[in-house]
Formats: sequence, structure tokens, C-alpha cells
Amino acid sequence: MSNKTLDINDELLSYILKVGVNESPLEKRLRDETLGLTMGKMQIAPEQGQFMSFIANLINAKTYLEIGVFTGYSMLKVVKGMGKDSKAVGCDISKEWTDIASRYWKEEGIDSQIDLHLNKAVDTLLSLEPSGFDLSFIDADKESYDVYYEECLRLLKPGALLMIDNIFWDGTVVNEDTKDKDTMAIQALNKKIFSDPRVEASMLSIGDGLMMVKKL
Repeated sequence: MSNKTLDINDELLSYILKVGVNESPLEKRLRDETLGLTMGKMQIAPEQGQFMSFIANLINAKTYLEIGVFTGYSMLKVVKGMGKDSKAVGCDISKEWTDIASRYWKEEGIDSQIDLHLNKAVDTLLSLEPSGFDLSFIDADKESYDVYYEECLRLLKPGALLMIDNIFWDGTVVNEDTKDKDTMAIQALNKKIFSDPRVEASMLSIGDGLMMVKKL
């Protein structure tokens, strides 16, 4: 038993990936291709993808909103978790990255379930009808996190879940004297969420930190 979260060393991580992650050969190929990119480190960890897919299935989500698609690994995992009768909206600005995503979505046979918007995320979000989504994920530019949070609360159904990535920002959120704008934006949102009467939340130490938020 332990009264604090264990440090995940390489040996334990290897065990988690071997025993606790169901990753298809296609998903592994996508993850490996992404790791070869200059910005490959932006990809979520496979154990986080497993968790997100599990959550989508657990809450029987049928509509999903993703802000920050990158090469499509998280979208792939979540849509597969939701099932064939689900629909998703993705927001990104990079055709280069999302072309990779689209290729793998098509190979998996889920491309028809995904409505990808290559535009500023805020513009896409403002065009969507409120209270239409069961699940959402924010993993985009950090300075806009608060705007994305507010828009997600508008767009999520009551009782729906919001997942927010990078809430630890490589551990820099503990630095109260930071002048880094991304870090400050994440710090501010973390504090805001836990005093926000519109939601309930839990902070998880998975990947680079994942905030789970339930809209009340």
C-alpha cells in the first residue's frame, strides 16, 4: 500500500505497456511514425490513450470534441472506444499533421465518423451548437486553454466529461515565480477549475498530467 503516487521508472512503465495497454498494430504504427517527427513528443502516451478510450466506452459517449488533433492518435483511440455509431469533431490548424491522422483513420475505417476542421479552434467552437457533446479533450495551444475550457463547458451536455492534457507541463507548474506564458496559463486554469462551482474535477498523474472535469 502507498499513501502517495509511485514514481514510474522504466521497468514499471514497460510492465504497464506490456500488461495494461491494448494497442493494435495500426495504432502502434501511427505512434511510431509520429515519434519520428520533429514535434513527436507532443503525442500522448499510449497508456493515456488506453485510459481515454476506456473512459469513452465507460460513459457510453457518442459525441466527442477534440481540440488539438495532431497526428490523430487520441482521436483514433477515443472513436474506437465510442464505437461505430459515434461522431467526432476535431479542431486543428496543421494540414501536414492531420494528413497523417486522416490516413490512419481511413485505414481503420473510422474516417466517416470524424468531422475535421482545419481552422482556428475558437472559430470552429463558436460555430457549434451548445450542449451537444458527451466528451471533450483539450490538447492545443496552452495560452488559449481558458478560452477552450469555457467553450467546452458551453458545448458539453450536463454530466458530460472534459479531459485536459499537459496540466503538469513537464513539472513546471510548481514554479510559482515562472514568467513563461504557457506555464502561467496552465497554472491559472488548474486553480480556476478547482474553485469552479460549475464542475467537479480530478487531477491525474498520467502522461504529462490529465485533468478530468465533469460538467454539473
